[in-house]
Amino acid sequence: MYQTPLTSIFPNANSQIWELQYATHPSVQSKFKRCLDIMGSFVGLLILAILFVPIAIAIKIDSPGSIFFTQERYGLKGNTFRIRKFRSMVSDAEQLKSLVSNEANGLIFKNKNDFRITKVGRFLRSTSLDELPQFWNVLVGEMSLVGTRPPTGDEVMKYTQRHWKRLNVKPGLTGEWQVSGRSQVKDFEQIVDLDLRYQENWHPMYDLLLIAKTFYVLFRRIGAF
Repeated sequence: MYQTPLTSIFPNANSQIWELQYATHPSVQSKFKRCLDIMGSFVGLLILAILFVPIAIAIKIDSPGSIFFTQERYGLKGNTFRIRKFRSMVSDAEQLKSLVSNEANGLIFKNKNDFRITKVGRFLRSTSLDELPQFWNVLVGEMSLVGTRPPTGDEVMKYTQRHWKRLNVKPGLTGEWQVSGRSQVKDFEQIVDLDLRYQENWHPMYDLLLIAKTFYVLFRRIGAF
């Protein structure tokens, strides 16, 4: 068991202090899962190496700005790490966020017709090619192929004790949420339910099942925008 007080992560928070206790989830110690992550990340990084130049050129032609979008996320036990995605929005997307209405409920932000998404970015999102750089996070052990969606800092600041249970496992490139509709799931509590269901149902073969379902969802382009 270990403890992670909310104020150790947000020392300036004036809200209620949560003393959160987590039991180490079996998936964290699984050698099979780690080997699967390493093999999968090598395949993913090989695909990234092949597609990097055409994707980078397309992003640059379509919209001025960086090729990558970089953001701090929260992972296992509340540890922070940085993810990189191929940029799918205009470079000043954060400044324009207040102009976009949130179509989701709870601690997530979704809008199907978000004007900040570029033409190339919409294609990258629908095919999940924007996620390719995160295979590096999988290789170094910050993420897993299968897990929970890694939250941002503004999300975890509003977490309840139930929400923090999501971080009992490593965040994943795919998971229950991604194979259950992805962006079509617009209720944060439903996402939490799916993440906790993954923890309850997990066994090594379950990861393989979710990976297989992910390929089906990707090829059908189900739920991504």
